[in-house]
Amino acid sequence: MKLHTFVGSPQGRKVEAVIDHLALKVEIEYHDFFAGDLRSPDYVALNPNARVPTLVDGAFVLWESNAITQYLADKVPGNTLFPRDPQQRADVVRWQFWELAHFNRAFGTVAFETLVKPRLNLGPTDETLVAPALIELARTAPVLDGHLAKHPYMVGDGITIADYSMIRLESYRTGTAFDWAPYRHVNAYFDRMRNVKHWARSAPPSPSAVGARPKAA
Repeated sequence: MKLHTFVGSPQGRKVEAVIDHLALKVEIEYHDFFAGDLRSPDYVALNPNARVPTLVDGAFVLWESNAITQYLADKVPGNTLFPRDPQQRADVVRWQFWELAHFNRAFGTVAFETLVKPRLNLGPTDETLVAPALIELARTAPVLDGHLAKHPYMVGDGITIADYSMIRLESYRTGTAFDWAPYRHVNAYFDRMRNVKHWARSAPPSPSAVGARPKAA
């Protein structure tokens, strides 16, 4: 199997963490975001969205990071990242849907517009996108905080793929134009998950490495 991504991609990091957690043998090809690798004909033939990550398993090509994490977890019988129990499994999928459609969609917009674009010289911040995203983040953060007040992880008593999906933007907390102070359970969860070895190993070596082609060893 081969995973196509770029260094520091939040969506790619969740998949890399799952690969590491499951000890899967997957070749990882890091593309140069700034050089336009994702718009090359060869890559667009794999992923017409021109985004990462993309997983290639023989003749099977899969994009959408949450689908990839589910597929990889199902490759390893008996693992606890994606439980086989129907109710627990549905709960994992529910939180993956929720983070993608609500919490991290808003969080991602705020982070991209206020942090990533200025840092990578991708143009001015679009305040017309930031304002509604902050409203949505203020609506969904209490939902997550309330859940984490009663549960150590998103589902059950251990890490699942729902956790790797939920924390994909945790490194952007500091500096975003959102007050995280009222959400102590979210903050504690992010701080705890940040130190999970599988997640930590997916982190870029430095801010300057994000999006760039890795230097040869």
